[in-house]
Amino acid sequence: MTTITLLHTSDAHVPTFQALQTRLAPDCTLVQIVRSDWLAQAQHHGLSDPLRQEIADIVKEARGTVICTCTTIGPAAVDAGAIRVDAPMMERAAITGGTVLLAYALESTKDTSTELLKSALAAQGQDQDIRHLFCGTLWPLFTAGEFAAFVNGIAKAVERAILENDVDCVVLAQASMADAAPLLSHLNVPVFASPESAMLFALERKTI
Repeated sequence: MTTITLLHTSDAHVPTFQALQTRLAPDCTLVQIVRSDWLAQAQHHGLSDPLRQEIADIVKEARGTVICTCTTIGPAAVDAGAIRVDAPMMERAAITGGTVLLAYALESTKDTSTELLKSALAAQGQDQDIRHLFCGTLWPLFTAGEFAAFVNGIAKAVERAILENDVDCVVLAQASMADAAPLLSHLNVPVFASPESAMLFALERKTI
């Protein structure tokens, strides 16, 4: 039986991936680990050696394919052998190419997401034309558990940016932003979100 271990820094992601597992692979075993303290440490002290070691120890002990759903600690998780939740999404955006609007709600996400997107674009031989959309004023809604207001705000901000700029696709950098994608389906611009693409990627690996 396929096992996937998920490393979260917010318990808000647990039902999202549980629903994906039910829909995509009901026979798959999900192990969901929530460590909000990792995000707090990374925001205050960066990806320090002690934090990297702690993440590496968890990844080493985990069963199956390990997906890190936090873009801030993603690089440390990848170094330890995990996959980033946003990696398959970035590859899809890079294949689309053109001008990419990268939306994010945490400043600590910007650099790690941008570097991953640049790497994906380079691998596809695409120009690295990236526009950034910071939605930081909306993050307190997420931390307060007001998820509907958060994703509605993200969708409105992204739609406004699309209407004001010539972009070819949109990347919602954080897994927490994924539910904004359906709210943008009326626009003639592809919007890429990470949870489902990461789950499909992990299932294709069929790691036991």
